[in-house]
Amino acid sequence: MVVQTRTRLRLYEREPSSDKTLTLRRPADWVTTVILSLTVLEGLAAGTIDLTFRRWSKQNVRAGDVMRLEAGVIEVVSVEIVDPGHITEAEARRSGAESANAVRGTLRGPADAPVYRIRLRYVGPDPRHALSADAELSEKDVEAIGKRLSKMDNRRPWTHETLRLIAENPGRRAQDLADLLGREKEPLKIDIRKLKNLGLTLSLEVGYRISPRGAAYLRLTEDPGRTR
Repeated sequence: MVVQTRTRLRLYEREPSSDKTLTLRRPADWVTTVILSLTVLEGLAAGTIDLTFRRWSKQNVRAGDVMRLEAGVIEVVSVEIVDPGHITEAEARRSGAESANAVRGTLRGPADAPVYRIRLRYVGPDPRHALSADAELSEKDVEAIGKRLSKMDNRRPWTHETLRLIAENPGRRAQDLADLLGREKEPLKIDIRKLKNLGLTLSLEVGYRISPRGAAYLRLTEDPGRTR
C-alpha cells in the first residue's frame, strides 16, 4: 500500500536582496494554500515533476510566488488557464500522473470554474533548516537577532516570553502555549512562525521546540557574560 502525505504549503514572495541569497516575505494579501502529495514534492526535488493542475473559482497563486515548507523552497514559475480537455499525456507525466484522464479525475471544485496549469520549480532546501542549526552566534549575530525581535515587540513585548516558554515546554501544543500566555491560539501560531523564520524555533509533529540557534540566543542574552 502506498500512503501519500499531503502538505499544505504556505505562500511567500521573493523580497529584493542585494546578494544572491533567497529572502522570503509573507505577502500582505496571501489568502490560500496549495496542497501537494509527498510523491509530487519528491518529484519536484528530483526534477521529474514541474507541473500541477488545479480547478479554482479564484486564482490562488501567481508567477513569482515562492512556497516555503519542510521539503524545501518551491517557486511558482507560471500560471495559465487551460482547457482540461487539452491537457496532454506529456503534461500529465510532468505533473506526476499516469495519464491526462487521471489528471482530469483529480480536479476538484465547481465544474464551471477555470482550470489552471501551474509550473513549479524546486529552488532548494529551506534555508531556515541550516539557520536554525547554527548555534555559533557572534556578537553581531546576537545584535541582529535582537533588533529583529525588538521590531516584533513594537506594539507589545512577546518574543522573549514566547521563546522562553517554548524552550521550557518542548512539544506542547499551540493551544497549551496560548493558554499559558493568555493569548488566542491562531495569533500565537502566526507569531511563532515569525520566530521560526529567524531560525529560533522548530515545528514538531505536535507542538514546537527551541532550535539550537534559539537556545544559544536565550543563553547569551539571559547571561551576557557567557560566550558559548
